[in-house]
Amino acid sequence: MKPAFNRILLKLSGEALMGTQNYGIDTLVAEAVAKEIKTVHDLGIEIAIVVGGGNIFRGVSESAGNMDRAAADYIGMLATVMNAVVLQDALEQLDVFTRVMSAIDIPQLAEPFIRRRAVRHLEKQRVVIFAAGTGNPYFTTDSAAALRALEIEAEVIFKGTKVDGIYSADPFKDPNAVKYDKVTYQEVLEKQLKVMDASAISLCMDNDLPIMVFNMRRSENIIKAVCGDLSIGTLVTNSI
Repeated sequence: MKPAFNRILLKLSGEALMGTQNYGIDTLVAEAVAKEIKTVHDLGIEIAIVVGGGNIFRGVSESAGNMDRAAADYIGMLATVMNAVVLQDALEQLDVFTRVMSAIDIPQLAEPFIRRRAVRHLEKQRVVIFAAGTGNPYFTTDSAAALRALEIEAEVIFKGTKVDGIYSADPFKDPNAVKYDKVTYQEVLEKQLKVMDASAISLCMDNDLPIMVFNMRRSENIIKAVCGDLSIGTLVTNSI
């Protein structure tokens, strides 16, 4: 299989590491994700990853209660660091050199995010995991994915979810939900399709950065995505 891209950013939700559990990290799932990433890495593709923290704590979730939003978001950032270190360990057990770069300063666990250093790691064929979102409250890890992808000049954002693309409604709740093969950023915003938050979509739209949404839980989907197989998900671009 021939890769369609040289440098990608993979956005993983925290839930992707949760498996069938209701909370926390399933190390077997982390190992499975790492194996898929290694297979893509072995094709010579430069891979950056943004990981969420929703499996542990989400700033806008019910578990945050009446907590101050900024404080809750910072806790969510720490959750993404935990997930990043778990994923790093799973990758390095497969002999994939990996660097975690954090937007908040935790030198014992991660390097600080420096754009030029991140690009250099990628050029040296290291997988780079971006943790702690943007380092600012009120911004989601979707916004962090869009921002980091543009900073490192990634060619595409791959968003791994639990559904096989973008639907007109929640396919788990609405049996009549229709799957889109391709959709524009404008349609995503106008129809309020649940892909990424509006600020992330707007950032991608303004900079013409395509987004591919696919089911992370299906084996070999990452490999198919990087090789240009559009049938496995939904492509978001400026024009169809």
